[in-house]
Amino acid sequence: MARLNRNIARGFLCSGAFTLLEVIIALSIASIALLALLKLHLVSTALAEKAELTFQATLLAEGKIAETLAEGYPDLGTTGDIVQHGGTPFHWRTEVADIYPAQISNLNTEGIRIISVEVEWKAGLGNKHLNMSTYVADRRLNETKAK
Repeated sequence: MARLNRNIARGFLCSGAFTLLEVIIALSIASIALLALLKLHLVSTALAEKAELTFQATLLAEGKIAETLAEGYPDLGTTGDIVQHGGTPFHWRTEVADIYPAQISNLNTEGIRIISVEVEWKAGLGNKHLNMSTYVADRRLNETKAK
């Protein structure tokens, strides 16, 4: 009987099961890895939101330039407004100005205007800005010079 008890005890000690300490260490390592993955997920979500807002601001600026160009040769001046998208207000301002020879040397800049669009929105604790611009020439200049 004593021999049977010794074999049972030896089998129990050498059964290949995990000890409580090994289980606690494994759970600690797994929880640290899961916390790192959770933080990575939060960072990626914040970056995706930032990218979405920047994309919406870019679309707004491109749209305002397209609207200005659709009118033909634009008049000088500034316009602006606020547009809501997904609960975020985007402040935009479009400015049409002449190009002056001091800005571009040795070129005839008559009839060339710059269209600049600035979009601003609140992100986090501060504001973000996006500026986009293009140039447009008066097509009537060629007709006038040809006559």
